Amino acid sequence: MKLNKLLERLEYTVTQGSDEIEITTLINDSRKVEEGSVFVCISGAVVDGHDFVKDVTAKGAKALIVEREVEAPADVTVIRVEDTRYALALTSAAYFGYPAEKLKVIGITGTKGKTTTTYMIKSILEDTGHKVGLIGTIEAIIGEKKIPAANTTPESYMIHKYFAEMVEAGCDSVVMEVSSQGLMLHRTAGILFEIGIFTNLGKDHIGPNEHADFEDYKRCKGMLFKQCRLGIANVDDPYFEDVFQNATCRTETFGFSEKADLRATGTHLVSEPGYLGVAYHVSGLMNFDVEIDTPGTFSVYNSLTAIAVCRHFDVPVEIIKRALKKAQVKGRIEMIKVSDKFTLMIDYAHNAMSLESLLTTLKEYNPSRLVCLFGCGGNRSKDRRYEMGEVSGRLANLTIITSDNPRFEEPQDIIDDIKIGMAKTEGEYVEICDRKEAIKYAIEHGQTGDVIVLAGKGHEDYQEIKGVKHHMDERELIAEVLEELRG
Repeated sequence: MKLNKLLERLEYTVTQGSDEIEITTLINDSRKVEEGSVFVCISGAVVDGHDFVKDVTAKGAKALIVEREVEAPADVTVIRVEDTRYALALTSAAYFGYPAEKLKVIGITGTKGKTTTTYMIKSILEDTGHKVGLIGTIEAIIGEKKIPAANTTPESYMIHKYFAEMVEAGCDSVVMEVSSQGLMLHRTAGILFEIGIFTNLGKDHIGPNEHADFEDYKRCKGMLFKQCRLGIANVDDPYFEDVFQNATCRTETFGFSEKADLRATGTHLVSEPGYLGVAYHVSGLMNFDVEIDTPGTFSVYNSLTAIAVCRHFDVPVEIIKRALKKAQVKGRIEMIKVSDKFTLMIDYAHNAMSLESLLTTLKEYNPSRLVCLFGCGGNRSKDRRYEMGEVSGRLANLTIITSDNPRFEEPQDIIDDIKIGMAKTEGEYVEICDRKEAIKYAIEHGQTGDVIVLAGKGHEDYQEIKGVKHHMDERELIAEVLEELRG
């Protein structure tokens, strides 16, 4: 491929050499450079690609894409752009032959609900014969292949690589989670989304290496609605108008409000031994009854979002109803059968907003006790710890404070921060640093009619300590605990 073909949708300046040269591969990881590569110098939070110019040219890189002046050998082409992350997105699209243009791309942004909704949409569309790829927090799904995720929204090169593989696998559409950081770092730049979705907004991801403040967080969420044909939004969210203030797309809304184009009415809880669900009537743009096998208001929002999207794919109502009934997501209100006396579930709720939403929902089912087990991640905002402690102390009858991903912090220091938030409430708590022991305590002390939530880990199967990810799956821990208790 000629370099100028790779750069055809980008504004750039040739500061050295020629853009007519042939290149072999597009690379942004210096370790993967080979003879004939074009290397994109990304200025990261930890590492700056511009510092590796000498290394990559020694390995055979024939072109560099930079955003500041570098010293390069005379036989190496240097391309100057304003933003190398943006350049990586557009050159990646060209490198893989613009695969996004061969797919209907559906992007979902919001503080919570993204993951569950992507699986719901995928389930419904596949029931009508569509072949749907998925990119999200848990994994990327390409045909029968599942690839564990490192980020909610991968780097732009990987997105287009996945898109190209999806086209090759016969996919006609893809549903993906679009994080605020993914938007901020231009990982989805240049993609025209068929549909962009806004679920909700809460004060999360604000702090070092994330967003400077809430205004920046809102602004980044809104970027999606400048690059989609149709925006579908939760009209009930207080920040809906802020997020859409600069939108350039057509807009439709969903929610409980009379203002919503697609709305839920007559919502009622469904409860049986070992089963929590919710039923409601879809009004407005569509008209039918639906029941979901997961509890609460957020399940209504998630399913309404999926319905709003699938309406544009002309999915028959009966297929929507059937697909919603069976759409389950690992680590999202995942019921684990451990006893006939009480209910135990695993959920990914890992910030104050999602934890409050989850616990408030479960309280509506009037459990004898609501027990919440959680910890907080290290090297993240301390505010999250205070807030989650306060939420659990206020809403749960018993909180079991434990360890999550301590990263480079001491687990006990994180627990002590959580207790500062707990102290603002009258909630009872115990602290058990070892997560398996904490789970054992929860199960051993479970009472008739309890609902016990293991919050924070969800689908994750590791615990990160001092920079190392150790295998830890809560499903396995539960099985081990049950075996020990039987013994």
